[in-house]
Amino acid sequence: MNTGFFEGLKPAKFEGAYSNDPMAFHHYNSDEIILGKSMKEHLRFAVAYWHSFAWEGGDPFGGPTFERPWHPQDEMGRAKMKADVAFEMFDLLQNPFFCWHDADVRPEGDTLAQSISRLDEITDYFMSKMENRDVGLLWGTANMFSHRRWMSGASTNPDPEIFAYAVATVKSCMDATLKMGGQNYVLWGGREGYETLLNTNMGRELDHMGRFLHMVVEYKHKIGYKGQILVEPKPQEPSKHQYDYDAATCIGFLRKYGLENEIKLNLEQGHAILAGHSFEHEIAVAATNGMLGSIDMNRNDYQSGWDTDQFPNNVPEVALCYYHILKAGGLVQGGTNFDAKLRRQSIDAQDLIAAHIGAMDICARGLKTAAAMIEDGGLEDMLTKRYAGWDSPEAKAMLDSDFTSISEKFLARGHDPQPQSGRQEIIENYVSRFV
Repeated sequence: MNTGFFEGLKPAKFEGAYSNDPMAFHHYNSDEIILGKSMKEHLRFAVAYWHSFAWEGGDPFGGPTFERPWHPQDEMGRAKMKADVAFEMFDLLQNPFFCWHDADVRPEGDTLAQSISRLDEITDYFMSKMENRDVGLLWGTANMFSHRRWMSGASTNPDPEIFAYAVATVKSCMDATLKMGGQNYVLWGGREGYETLLNTNMGRELDHMGRFLHMVVEYKHKIGYKGQILVEPKPQEPSKHQYDYDAATCIGFLRKYGLENEIKLNLEQGHAILAGHSFEHEIAVAATNGMLGSIDMNRNDYQSGWDTDQFPNNVPEVALCYYHILKAGGLVQGGTNFDAKLRRQSIDAQDLIAAHIGAMDICARGLKTAAAMIEDGGLEDMLTKRYAGWDSPEAKAMLDSDFTSISEKFLARGHDPQPQSGRQEIIENYVSRFV
C-alpha cells in the first residue's frame, strides 16, 4: 500500500549532465565502472533515518516546521507509517543502504524493556520491507544524547546506574543491527565529555569509556557479529568538549586502551570542520593509521561556525575526500551516509528527494574526479619526486642509525642543504584541472 507522501514522484533515473530535470541524476550512474568497480559499489550511499524522517524542523529559536503524517512520533502505528514512507523514498532513490538510531525508529517506552521491545518490533517490520528490495542496513547506533538521562554522559556518567542503562541500550541496538545484517555498528559520544572541569574527574571518565568500548567488542565477538565497530569523532556540540575530539584524538584513545585492532572510525565532514580540520585531513589521518571505517557526508556553514548538517555541494572538497579514500583501498564495509537535513523552509516531500539526488550527484562528480587524478598519476608523481631523497640507500640507513653517527657523518661532509620549493600553487593548479 502506497502512503501517497511522495505522490507524483517517480524513481530517479540517470539522464546525464545536460538534462534539465531536477529530479533526475545528472552524474550518478550507479552501473558506471570507475577503476574496476561500479559507482554503486564505490560510494555505497546511505540515507540517515534521523534527519530525513525523525527531525521535525525545529531549531533553538523556533518549533517544528515540517508537518508529516507520522507526527507526533509517539506511538508504534505512526512509527510504522514513518517506515512505510522511508522505504518509498528508498525506492525512489535506489540507495543501497540506510542508517538509524534506536530513538529515530521507535517511540520511547515507559521503561527500557518496553523501548527494547519496540525496537525489536520495528526492526522486524523493516526486515519485512527489505525482503523484496535491494536495500540494507549500513549501520545502527544508540541515541544516548537526547533524553535528559544522558545529560551527564552515558559511559562517562558519574552515576553507575546510567552506565548500566547505557550497556543495556547498546546491547539491544547491537542485537538489532546483527538481526538486520548491518555492516557496521557506530558509537558517537555526544555527551561523553564535559561542560566544566570543575565537576569532572576526567581520568575516571576516560577509563570508564575505555572499559565500555571493551565490553562492546567483547559482546560483538560473543554474538558472532562480523561487522565493523566504529567510533565517530566530534569536538563539541552538544558538550562543550567531547572526548572523541577528532580522528587523531580517537586513535590515541583507542591505542591507550588496546582497542586499535578492534575499532575504526566513522568520519563526518561537518565534525572535521568543527575541529578546525578539512575532511580530507581526517580521512588521511584515519587511513594512514589503518582505521578508516566509513564516512558521513555533509557540510557545515563556514560563516556561522555551527554544525548545520547541510547536504554536500562542493565538488573540489568532495573530490579530495574520495581521492584519499580510493588511495586507502575504498570504503569496503563502510559507506557514504548522508548525515544531512533539509533547511527548515524546505517543507515539501519533493525537497527531501531533490536534496539526496543533488548530494549523490556531487559525490559522483567527486569520485570521478578523484579517479581521474589517480589514473593520471600526476599528483602521485609530484609526491614521489618531493620525497625522492629518502629513497637513497644512505637516507634509508640513516633511519636505522643514531644521533651521534648521523651528526659525525653530516659534519664531515660539510654540506649546506638548500630548501626546495613545495610547489603548492603548481599542485593546486594541477588538481583544479580535474574539477
